[in-house]
Amino acid sequence: MIDAVIFDCDGVLVDSEVLAIRGEREALGALGLDYDPPTYVERFVGMHDRTFFAALRIDYRAVHGQDAPSDFEETVLAGRRKHKDGLEAVAGAHDALRAARERIGAVAVASSSRAEFLRSKLERTGLFELVAPHVYSADLVANGKPAPDIFLYAAERLGVAPARCVVLEDSVNGVRAARAAGMRAWGFLGGGHIFQGHEERLIAAGAEATLRDFRAAGRAISALEKSIR
Repeated sequence: MIDAVIFDCDGVLVDSEVLAIRGEREALGALGLDYDPPTYVERFVGMHDRTFFAALRIDYRAVHGQDAPSDFEETVLAGRRKHKDGLEAVAGAHDALRAARERIGAVAVASSSRAEFLRSKLERTGLFELVAPHVYSADLVANGKPAPDIFLYAAERLGVAPARCVVLEDSVNGVRAARAAGMRAWGFLGGGHIFQGHEERLIAAGAEATLRDFRAAGRAISALEKSIR
């Protein structure tokens, strides 16, 4: 039985990943680090910034033979913010949250985004009031995805056993985190950053099913209920 649905934010509820990836890759390219989009999505999407920048610094040293410059992180973050004005909710996200609360029960958001950015994105897209107060950032835990910490924290706050939670995630790291938490995981493919082969990567990471969109709340919840059964 499933008593709670936990949504990732970026790339699931809010179509922010495609904007962030574009800006980050532009900034990294100028620093001599070039990644093709599918590789970038598989390696980095879903990571907390601590883990993300640690991995990038390793790549920088491997390419350039020296440490990254002191302004490395701020340069990449500036690239991420460059396209923020185009932020929108994923189609059908509002109805999906409402339906999940009505039909499934407890609902939360558990994200790798920093707390202030997470709330801002949800508020700007009209989603925050549909899930508050259960909005949890990886800033609250010791380890970001693919570690299970944020999902375990969300389950504890909801008062629901991990085995009774299902997670909707767009990233390989997020699916791995959900599975490590002992939760069911479904891959979400409705974000603008999804590339060919990503569905297979999510399944390989542990997703038991995938959802292509939220265009109709009835369709999304029907898919959830069928998977629950």
